[in-house]
Amino acid sequence: MTLHNKAMQNSNFKSSVTILTPALFNFDEALVYLDRSALECMHQVKNGAVYKLLEVDGEYTLIEVRPENERELQISCLNRTPSSYEPIISYVKDWLDFRTDLEPFYQMAQNDPILGTLTKDYAGLRVIGVPDLFEALCWAVIGQQVNLPFAYTVKKRLVETYGDSYEWNGQSYRLFPMPEKIAELSVEDLKALQLTGRKAEYILHIAKLMSDGELTKDVLMEMGPERAEEKLLSLRGIGPWSAHYVMMRCLRDPSAFPIGDAGLHNALKHLLRRSKKPSLDEIRSIFEPWKGWEAYAVFYLWRSLHG
Repeated sequence: MTLHNKAMQNSNFKSSVTILTPALFNFDEALVYLDRSALECMHQVKNGAVYKLLEVDGEYTLIEVRPENERELQISCLNRTPSSYEPIISYVKDWLDFRTDLEPFYQMAQNDPILGTLTKDYAGLRVIGVPDLFEALCWAVIGQQVNLPFAYTVKKRLVETYGDSYEWNGQSYRLFPMPEKIAELSVEDLKALQLTGRKAEYILHIAKLMSDGELTKDVLMEMGPERAEEKLLSLRGIGPWSAHYVMMRCLRDPSAFPIGDAGLHNALKHLLRRSKKPSLDEIRSIFEPWKGWEAYAVFYLWRSLHG
């Protein structure tokens, strides 16, 4: 489906709905994560709100999400009135992780020497998601064995070169490229963005599977964590770290455990006051009491890196 790039002249237009947040939710903490890189191109954080472009009913739909009060968020459509807010509400709930009951995680963490402090310091933090499977897989491939600023730079080039854009109130907002569009490209096209040849091949392979309908989020969700992991690991270029990253941020598996993550290693090194990063065996031992909640433990450890 082709969307039309057009500017909305009436920047004062707004259509809104209010939704209740979970009891354990802190919007400010969500914004800390969403605003962690100036190179982020998939959303914008401004004046205590986050702005994101979605495709709803085949139309560009620019949303603003901001707190209405301590227990409610206001979701506003800034450029059109949708026929229904349901797909937008569903997206926001998935994106901000409203559907997870965090009470068991907080009870487990309460007396833990590491998580106890983190859950107090960052109370209400949830795993901010990447609801789109193709975006999550591409981000996992792009992020392999490179530092975070460079990964953001490459993603930004991919989105700005091949993603649809929408101009509103003098600002550009973008959608992640569709797999159908990426599947038509060559390895050389993607290498021009500073992807390696291997990573370009991996992304093209994933794009082809998704454009042909052979790989979908719905099917992965129906498989359950073990079979979904097996399916992800069968994809070219998707190893254990990438698979668990996608399971954590897209498929919403609370036990996903990207144990090879460099940020996780650095966070533990800092919190344990070590001169060296802990070994993988030691990390497994540290995480043993957190079984079933590894994804949330990792996310809180990531948060500790931001001060």
